[in-house]
Amino acid sequence: EVQLVESGGGLVQAGGSLRLSCAASGFTFDDYAIGWFRQAPGKEREGVSCISSSDGSTYYADSVKGRFTISSDNAKNTVYLQMNSLKPEDTAVYYCAAESYPYGSSCSLGLFGSWGQGTQVTVSS
Repeated sequence: EVQLVESGGGLVQAGGSLRLSCAASGFTFDDYAIGWFRQAPGKEREGVSCISSSDGSTYYADSVKGRFTISSDNAKNTVYLQMNSLKPEDTAVYYCAAESYPYGSSCSLGLFGSWGQGTQVTVSS
């Protein structure tokens, strides 16, 4: 059974940083797309950043390019999202998701079948 557990969320002031972690179990990281998504109140869930465990390729939403960095430690089955220069508009519940996908990085919401429970990120102004 695939399990994804997020951690690292919290309250931070604008301009600050947080690092989210997604610990995966129940599968090996080979040929998986793993991503971070977020959902703010009243808004649809959106892809933030995704990474391919097979070739390391990455995707970033325009809104986070240059501020967020996704990385993967395949030996630890863990994916990280380093978030710098946080803005109030980054406030949301952040979810980790994974799916077997050997074709590089994809952040298509409909691709992902396994999801974590989410972690709250709140950025105060």
